[in-house]
Amino acid sequence: MKFSTLLLFGFFTLAAQNQPIRGYPESQWNAEHQLETKAQQLPQPDRIRTYMEKMSAEPHHAGSPMSATVAQYAYELFKSWGLDARIEDFEALIPYPTTRVVELTAPVRFTAKLKEPVIPQDPDSGDKGQLPTYNAYSASGDVTAPLVYVNYGIPEDYDYLAKQGIDVKGKIVIVRYGKSWRGTKPKVAAEHGAVGCIIYSDPRDDGYYQGDIYPKGALRPPDGAQRGSVLDMPVAVGDPLSPGWASEKGSKRLTMAEAKTIMTIPVLPISYADATPLLEHLEGKVAPDNWRGALGFTYHIGPGPSTVHLKLDFDWSTRPLHDVIAMIRGSDYPDEWVVYGNHHDAWVNGAHDPISGAASLLETARALATLHQQGWTPKRTIVFALWDGEEFGLLGSTEWAEKHADELNKKAVLYINSDTNAQGSLGVGGSHTLVEFMKEVLRDVGDPKTGKSLLESARTRGRQREEGTPPAAQESDQSKPREFELGALGAGSDYVAFVDHIGVASLNLGFGGPNQGGVYHSIYDSIAWFKRFGDPDFIYGRTLSQVTSTAMMRIADAPVLPFEFADFSKTVKTYVAEIKKQAGDKVNLKPVLDQLAKIDTDSTTYEDALSKAVSRDSATQLAKANEVLFHTERALTLPKGLPHRDWYKHQIYAPGLYTGYGVKTLPGIREAAEASNWTEANQEVGDVAEVLAEMDRRIQQATQLLQ
Repeated sequence: MKFSTLLLFGFFTLAAQNQPIRGYPESQWNAEHQLETKAQQLPQPDRIRTYMEKMSAEPHHAGSPMSATVAQYAYELFKSWGLDARIEDFEALIPYPTTRVVELTAPVRFTAKLKEPVIPQDPDSGDKGQLPTYNAYSASGDVTAPLVYVNYGIPEDYDYLAKQGIDVKGKIVIVRYGKSWRGTKPKVAAEHGAVGCIIYSDPRDDGYYQGDIYPKGALRPPDGAQRGSVLDMPVAVGDPLSPGWASEKGSKRLTMAEAKTIMTIPVLPISYADATPLLEHLEGKVAPDNWRGALGFTYHIGPGPSTVHLKLDFDWSTRPLHDVIAMIRGSDYPDEWVVYGNHHDAWVNGAHDPISGAASLLETARALATLHQQGWTPKRTIVFALWDGEEFGLLGSTEWAEKHADELNKKAVLYINSDTNAQGSLGVGGSHTLVEFMKEVLRDVGDPKTGKSLLESARTRGRQREEGTPPAAQESDQSKPREFELGALGAGSDYVAFVDHIGVASLNLGFGGPNQGGVYHSIYDSIAWFKRFGDPDFIYGRTLSQVTSTAMMRIADAPVLPFEFADFSKTVKTYVAEIKKQAGDKVNLKPVLDQLAKIDTDSTTYEDALSKAVSRDSATQLAKANEVLFHTERALTLPKGLPHRDWYKHQIYAPGLYTGYGVKTLPGIREAAEASNWTEANQEVGDVAEVLAEMDRRIQQATQLLQ
């Protein structure tokens, strides 16, 4: 640390001493703060830089020998710090491309390069072993058809086309990245009869319209393209041939024809340089204003006269996955686990995605291992995981969670996830029983540049968003404080199997800022890019480590686990109000509101019992209550799952069927209401009321045990 940063850190940590900590008696607050402060001083930016340089030195996509090398490197680090570490191997269907052709056959001829060029300022852009630009789990195909521009390719865009009398049946659609997850785009296109889908990166969204392009700036250059999976993850994640069970050597597999999550039409990503000739030769209606990108011509919709030949084929092989697992065994409750994971595989070198987060996890592990060597042992077991195959569809984390599902159901207290990390503000999503817990954690960690608490920074940003006032006004003492909020979890990273399938309370954490996605999933996501535009001093990697180490220690040692239910109830009421506004009287939401009212009443009683119990510190009773408490999230799942996708069990949060990464809260009710399926929506009300009643029963049970 620089002297000024040390000074800020010292002042901040002194101010944090003896602040209340939920689930701890007052007599333990100061000692816990002191231990956490010691942990926060251990992470070192230089070490994070070293991990990143080594792990992102070569392309290391899932299934490749370099992915195994990166896993081995992490394993050896864990072992060198004295952790109990192992590599768990799985398998999954991981397609690599063998044929990629995009040709404009009329009204002129043009063949797309489909190649990202070397940039001299970035040595890694010329590395051998790079995966070509493609979409994993696209269908193979060889089609020639007129082209239609469909904007972002979300359902509303097709509604507009229908009103204009434009049909995509039998056509190839070209769609820009953004507004929805990439896998939604070919899915919706196929549902409307398209025979192929091309996804391009428009400079309006992540290129020169937003700022300078790489290497001058952080944003996507003309020939940059975004690889990515189009597995139908809102239906299920993990190996598409083993939905619901672990894919290991000799295990049961579906046939390709039986798999439900592989796209049915060919789809390929291209750069905006390759997209330009395809788009500028379209005619037909001029695209409306909100459909226009930043390329230098008038955007037309078509169909035609642009006619495109799209040919794709793949090597559909089963390939290995290597998950790295490390543990610090708990002293008092070894069969209660606090798990923290980040993936290690990348589309290419992946300095930002995911090595920035993986390196921070490693430094958290080193910090807690150091404390352990100095005499601290957590009461609960701490588990670190570096997952493989995330980029293809959360493969490694899902196969591991499915294999250990019974064990996780019994033992997992909390799952913390990170992924990309860079300079900027902290994004926090998670289970809403953890709002108060995260407020206290962020209260006790400082921003490395301002010295303010991360909680204060989050509240300031909240006021900026809510009130639209300039930043200077936000610093005024007269600015109204805004409560910290957790975002609901959708999909897109490795928490999905834990929260959505098993029902483990989860958090997703990471720092970031604007214009940091401009080289996303390209060969330019390199250590050279990251040192200039990501986190040049690696201080936000250290800060993420401070957040995760504090959170893990606090949960691991808590006399009473810090779950809280009033914020959960308040949040779910906002979801109910949103559905009520849309559906009116067509959906009877009273059973849900009645159960939430019971949770309100019983959470008040619980809080009183908690306050008295922590002062008594009766270890046996607290242990029994804790087991009930961390199963309150399990209560929100149903074995039968959600309508049309039984892999997803959680009734409060899920990725939307047509949003992908974006969350749908109360998904069974909401998506039925959006489809005007009022019978199903009212049936789903019963399911949500059922899980809320079970959660309330467990709150009452925990209260009785604390009393």
